[in-house]
Amino acid sequence: MPKLIKDRAVIDDDWQLLREIPAEEGLPAGKIIVPLDYWLEQRDALLARGDVGVWLSSDQAPTPLAPDLETLPVIAIDFPLFTDGRGFSYGRTLREHHGYKGEVRAIGQFIRDQLFYLSRCGFDAFAIETADPERALASFDDFSDAYSAGIDQPVPWFRRHNQ
Repeated sequence: MPKLIKDRAVIDDDWQLLREIPAEEGLPAGKIIVPLDYWLEQRDALLARGDVGVWLSSDQAPTPLAPDLETLPVIAIDFPLFTDGRGFSYGRTLREHHGYKGEVRAIGQFIRDQLFYLSRCGFDAFAIETADPERALASFDDFSDAYSAGIDQPVPWFRRHNQ
């Protein structure tokens, strides 16, 4: 079973990410994460099935999911390149603007050095492909504090420092 970093621990990943929907076989049993476009087309059937999450590509904002955020257990955001930073904004949008409480998962080509910053933007799960998950855990401790405000610390350092 693949491994995943969730809540700063390495666990078994019991969700199956479907990059493409199998045409003839139908959807596999168990927990699945489907593309946003498929979710929008098959919403009612997928809601009835349960245990379905959605993944967003880097050019798909989370806004179309707003009516369903109460029912979605996981939203995965794809990073096609580690230099594509749009996913950082999507994570923060889900947490701050939509109040999403479920799992926000990073998938794709992000790197170990980005874990600390992704967590500050509201990500709590990381399907890291570019490093050993056990070794990548140390990156959460790369910095003892952060200057800017984030999901984990809404007050910026200069305001905390001056109080």
